[in-house]
Amino acid sequence: MGNGMGHSVRGHYNACKVFSATKAREREEIGETVTRWLSDTPDIRVVETVVTQSSDNEFHCLTITIFYERAN
Repeated sequence: MGNGMGHSVRGHYNACKVFSATKAREREEIGETVTRWLSDTPDIRVVETVVTQSSDNEFHCLTITIFYERAN
């Protein structure tokens, strides 16, 4: 399966979670936010994680997309 950005996600997944940060403080804390979400969501199996960075003259965006399979 492709994500439209030239990156192919490997493995089967039935959900995804997107974390996005544009402010400097949010970008600094995004790792802890993802870790906290993973700790609070023990019934999943992460299939793949995609990190995307984009920017222009004024804004910088960091996005972490987690593709996962929810346990039945």
